[in-house]
Amino acid sequence: MPKIILSNGVEFECSTDQTILDAAKKNKVAIEHSCRSGRCGVCLALVLGGASSALTEEGSLTSDESSQGKILTCCRAPLTDVYLDIEDLGKIGNIPILTLPCRIDSLELLNEDVIQVILRLPPNANFRYIPGQYIDFIHGGVRRSYSIANAPREDGKLELQIKKVQGGLMSDYLFNQAKESDLLRLEGPLGTFSYRENSAKNIVLIATGTGIAPIKALLESFSTQKMDKNIFVIWGAKFRKDLYLNLSSLNVEHIFIPVLSREVISDGFNGYVQDAVLNLELNLDDTTVYACGSELMIKCASKLLINNGLSSKRFYSDAFVSSN
Repeated sequence: MPKIILSNGVEFECSTDQTILDAAKKNKVAIEHSCRSGRCGVCLALVLGGASSALTEEGSLTSDESSQGKILTCCRAPLTDVYLDIEDLGKIGNIPILTLPCRIDSLELLNEDVIQVILRLPPNANFRYIPGQYIDFIHGGVRRSYSIANAPREDGKLELQIKKVQGGLMSDYLFNQAKESDLLRLEGPLGTFSYRENSAKNIVLIATGTGIAPIKALLESFSTQKMDKNIFVIWGAKFRKDLYLNLSSLNVEHIFIPVLSREVISDGFNGYVQDAVLNLELNLDDTTVYACGSELMIKCASKLLINNGLSSKRFYSDAFVSSN
């Protein structure tokens, strides 16, 4: 059976009818990923040697990336031993992925389009996760992915921030039918979006829309650590009313920059979040960026910031992809 060999020496077996990502998860090796469907591009990896074939379409892989020898590990299976220029992520791979019952503890409208859902799990669930990860939320035959919006709490409850989607089955249930103590299921934790310790002095957290949810979880986790970093939070939306959270209550020092694309703002930035980052005039060579939100924002921000000096290995993202 072919082997997958990572740049830090970690290796695992992978059959020719199995994706590299699935084999990594089976062997408790965590490599970068998010959507698992080839659409977000988070699992992009440079092939240093070996051959592979695509089991499913690599939707977000550009022709330039393909010509450079890059693949999406959630879509590719090996034909030979494959050497990849990526490293495993350590402890994330040891966190078990569980399927558990859960109940709605509370529901609260944060604005007309976003609802906060607090979930409570069974007392003996032992559900562990790292801030930034997400769960699959399951009701009937509908499954949707949502980021966990809080760092681990003593009571074990999970916070989700869910946007109303026109015609969306899950959002229709949550906005119009759900009530406290409803019984559902969840699977997780999933994804690898999380804080990475390094020497960079600047941390820039970018979000659009409900992409602020995992950013909030990261900020909560920072409040329990000694963070000798300059932290910037850049949250983008069309209109001011779409900025539904007040992050000033979090016990972590940071600079907050609201960004609006369709309304004039005097105390923030008019335009797009990636341009707001450049407007800070930071030394991008000494910066790590965490971006969460739409696929388009992720792609635009990655290209612009890397072209302006950010290391590609210090850009971490979680793209929210449509379930349709």
